Amino acid sequence: MTGLGELRLAEYKATDLNAEVEVPKDSNKGLTCPNSAFLRKRLGEPREDYTQECQPATNQTLKDLMKSVTVGPIKVKGLGRAVDSLKLVIDDIQKEQPKVYAALGTVGMLCCRKQRPAKGQDASQVTAISSHSWGTAIDLTIHGKLDVRGNGTTQRGVAQIAPIFNRHGWFWGATFRTEDAMHFEVSREKLSEWFPTDLYDHKKDPAPGVSLRHGSRGDLVLALQKRLQAMDPKLIVDGIFGKGTEAAVRKFQEDNGLKPDGVVGPKTRKAMGL
Repeated sequence: MTGLGELRLAEYKATDLNAEVEVPKDSNKGLTCPNSAFLRKRLGEPREDYTQECQPATNQTLKDLMKSVTVGPIKVKGLGRAVDSLKLVIDDIQKEQPKVYAALGTVGMLCCRKQRPAKGQDASQVTAISSHSWGTAIDLTIHGKLDVRGNGTTQRGVAQIAPIFNRHGWFWGATFRTEDAMHFEVSREKLSEWFPTDLYDHKKDPAPGVSLRHGSRGDLVLALQKRLQAMDPKLIVDGIFGKGTEAAVRKFQEDNGLKPDGVVGPKTRKAMGL
């Protein structure tokens, strides 16, 4: 015979958002998780090296696309398009799952690091880069608690909002080989919609005589940055003409009696020997 205490416990678990439940079998239907090779090719390399610890992005072009905002009950920093999409997701969660909305928290979005080791894998064997490095993923908490990674189940509250994330083109980490139900990331399909061509491509060098300016990229920009690095050792050499490169160009132009417009036209290129 079931006691009153057991009935109350069962009733509590049925409404407890932190209770562990099975991962729905139809999760991520039609969505693909983007691997680090795809993200590198489509969005560029976030920084020069990685560890298991969070480090800042150094790719200026990518940094220029980042955004820090409050989205519903959480504060996030990530790729602008991902943050804008996340806001739509959170708005729908507020309408459709208000109790989960009120319990939502996060442990981060942008975090340049390697992927966490799979169950039984040594951290030194991991070479793949986490999608957090591009600011296209987020780890969520319910009532301040993270879902236990790798136990094959998920928190009830996370399961309730996963279909909303999927609907907006976000892939749920609950179906990873090592279950990671706290984790949601922008799918390959959605990223391809936002960025139909590669943001960064070394082969896209301008022809000789064409000006280099903010947004230019390629081997010629690399050559420019190497020249400028002699004056500014802190300048990042990544083949992307961002704010740091533009500032260094203006400084060079001022020092050499050229118009300090930050554009590397024929006169500035000649002065630099490019």
